[in-house]
Formats: sequence, structure tokens, C-alpha cells
Amino acid sequence: MNSKYKVAVIAGEKKIEVVEKTLKQPEGNQVLVKIDSCAICTLEQRMYNGVMKRYPFAGGHEAAGTVVAVGGSVRNLKEGDKVAARLLTSCGECYYCRSGHENQCVISFKADIHEGIGGPGGFAEYMMVDAKTLYKMADDLDMSYAALSEPLACCVHSINNAKIELGNDVVVIGNGIMGAFHIQLAKLRGARVIVCEVDEARLESAKKMGADILINSKEVNAIQKVKELTEGRGADVVFCTAAISQLAADSIQMVGKLGRVVMYSSFHPDKPIELNVNSVHSTEMNITGAVNANTRDFLVATRLLSNRIIDPSLLVSEIVPFEKIEYAFERAIDPKTYRIIVKM
Repeated sequence: MNSKYKVAVIAGEKKIEVVEKTLKQPEGNQVLVKIDSCAICTLEQRMYNGVMKRYPFAGGHEAAGTVVAVGGSVRNLKEGDKVAARLLTSCGECYYCRSGHENQCVISFKADIHEGIGGPGGFAEYMMVDAKTLYKMADDLDMSYAALSEPLACCVHSINNAKIELGNDVVVIGNGIMGAFHIQLAKLRGARVIVCEVDEARLESAKKMGADILINSKEVNAIQKVKELTEGRGADVVFCTAAISQLAADSIQMVGKLGRVVMYSSFHPDKPIELNVNSVHSTEMNITGAVNANTRDFLVATRLLSNRIIDPSLLVSEIVPFEKIEYAFERAIDPKTYRIIVKM
């Protein structure tokens, strides 16, 4: 085993540096993982683009790999196990962690996996993490798919927040990777799924994901169309997976009495919208959000992937070797792509 390993760090706008760190042996509950695949998420894209500036930043929180060595206290993992890493930090001690909402932990996103650099650090050859952050995956699962456990887990959390019932009319606004996972999960819950998109290629992709009805929002009034499709009632559930405030406002217009609206996307810039609070009062609609994933959501996601219940094959746009990580980021910021996977 080499005594040094490489980590890719976003050092500034459109600037990536590869640094070397010293490889150590795991102790106690620690596990040393050889990273196989790490996907480029919106967070890393925003850092790379300079939309968010927290430099230097060791990005990469959608990672999967193989266990190389375990500390003496580790019981459930062994060398050779395929694993996905839940890299969103939670302290286990704050009010939110203890009330079962660790996705709202007060230290969320404050990670420092690699000594001296902030960030989850999935764009690296190796990673030392606590055993509790790792989830075993099927031995024969493509590791590029295993790396998508984290985004899928976030969508599982969102679907649970929406309380979908059999036969519900569910609208998914936007068919990026998160919209695509929402479509597949809502179908598993027994819903009729209506997808609103402006891009023809993504509408075609939504059909392959299992969407029942496609609406090109550029060509028709999506709010009116949803009302027509639901005999004037409006949808039971609307997921806003696109980061545009106007679409958040549209989501609220689309939902019917007792309906649930989930603001899934992180809105950047965060432009306020107008809200008719009397209509919230009189229809008993529920407007909520969904952020990150709890421990249980992550477990569910790893099972859905390992057991082939969810197929993410159409969502991997390209697999790029670590040596070409700048190219990988340039591909990732192209809105036509789904997930770009960096292969270590």
C-alpha cells in the first residue's frame, strides 16, 4: 500500500488542484476505503463555477468504494466489502439528531475527511471514515451506480415527506437526476406520475423512467393542464425539483385541496414568492421541504440499488477517469448531462 494518496481540491473558480496526503491505518471504529466512483453533485458544480465560494474545498459526497482495512472495533464490515458512504455529517448529540431528524443536524455539511482540508472529500483515491457512515452494497452492483446512493436517499426522504397514497396524481417539475428518481419512486408508491419539463430530450427520458403523462411547459400552460387532467381538482402531490422560484410558485398553484407540495430543490438565488395564505388555510394544503437524507433513507436507497428495484443506468451520462477531473467538471456543469462519475 502506498504511503501517499491523492485528493482533488476545488481551489478557486474553475480551478482544481490535486494534493497528496499521508495514508494511515484505521483504528477503533475507523474504516479505510479505496474509492472507486464519486459523482459530481450540484454543490460541487456551484463551488467549481464560483456561484458558491468556500475555498479550498475537497468536494465529492456521492462516493462508493471497497473496504481495504478496518479498525479493531469494527464488527459489520470486512476487507473487500463494497460500500456506499453517507458523508453528510451529523453529531448524534443535538436536538435534531436525537429526535430522529439527523438530516437537520446543526453541524450538517461541516466535514473534514482529509486532514487540513474542509469538505466531504470523495474525489480521492482513499478515504478514512467511521464505520457507521458506510453501507454495504451488493458485490455485483456496478460501483458507478452505488455512488448514486446519496442522491437517491435524498429523494427517498422527499417521497416519504409527501405521503403518497395509492392512486394519487403526482406532478414532478423538472426531470434532472433528482426528478428522474422522484418519478421512479412515485411509481413504486402506486401513483400516476405527470412530468413538467421544457426540454424535449428530458421529456423523452421521463417516459423511460415510467412517467404516465408528459407536459412540455414551454408549449402549454402547465398549471391549467394539471387541473384538466385532474378534473379541476389539482394534483395530490407536487415535487418542485427545479431551482427556479417561479416554478415553486407554480407548484403551489397546481396542487389541490389537502395536497402536498414538496420544495425539493435548493433555490439559488433564493428569490421570495408571493403566497395566498388564505388559500392554504381553506384548502388545508401542506407546503413542505425536503433536505438531505436520514440514516434510514440511506439504508432504503442502498437496498433499492443493490436489489435492482431502482435502475439508475440512464442517469450516468459519462464516466471520466480521475486524471481528467477538470473535464469531468466541465461536462457536469453542462445542463444536458445527468450525473458525471469520476472513476478513481
